[in-house]
Amino acid sequence: MSERDPQFLSVGEGSSQRQIAVRHVPGKAPGVIWLSGFKSDMLGSKAVEVACVAREAGHAVTRFDYSGHGESGGAFVDGTISRWLEETQAVFDTFCTQPTVIIGSSMGGWIALLLALSRKQTGNVAGLILVAPAPDFTEELLWKEFPEDVKHQIETTGRYERPSEYADEPYFYTRELIEDGRKNLVLGGSVDPGCPVRIFQGMQDTDVPWQHALELVSRLPLSDVTLTLIRDGDHRLSRPQDIEGRLLPALGDFGIGSISSGG
Repeated sequence: MSERDPQFLSVGEGSSQRQIAVRHVPGKAPGVIWLSGFKSDMLGSKAVEVACVAREAGHAVTRFDYSGHGESGGAFVDGTISRWLEETQAVFDTFCTQPTVIIGSSMGGWIALLLALSRKQTGNVAGLILVAPAPDFTEELLWKEFPEDVKHQIETTGRYERPSEYADEPYFYTRELIEDGRKNLVLGGSVDPGCPVRIFQGMQDTDVPWQHALELVSRLPLSDVTLTLIRDGDHRLSRPQDIEGRLLPALGDFGIGSISSGG
């Protein structure tokens, strides 16, 4: 099986079982695992470039799609943070059996933090790289910002549909997503993943305000945490200067390859 072809990992039991598409290439430590954002997948430009650079340097690389995303099974509207975290943990436990750097984008940054906290004692979390991280976004960036009529719609009909700037299909926010998110909040106290953390945040991000990244930093340990604010950066941070100039060099902080600004 080539790296171009996903393999499938079964997660859950009974009616909750879903097939998770995974692309994994074995290699040396530390490995890299990519966690995508809400309605994003492992074939996005940042995920592909990170995988290419780490793979060419001989490191283990793992990418996958949450249920309801990309090549994985399941329905998107059934998704919750707990459900997607369960899938992430299953992939991590199956494929990341050596020290691994967890890279999370947007919602993937929240799930990356939850994964690191839940697997802290295994010794396999080598570091975190968070791109426009959105911890607690269901509560802080959605529910608290929704007007009362939208909240009422979610509470009575169970869902709210909003056009997406990034895809033809709209975003669906369900009551289950909001209520489950409250079980996974991390910004209410200190957050110690037990590893170095690198954060990149665009200051022109209209989805995750840069102040949200500052709030996260205030919850992290004082040692070995850096936040890079990119003044003209948007939410995606997918420009060449973002990926080749910042994200890929950050891999070098964890001993992954010899990476120059040329990618």
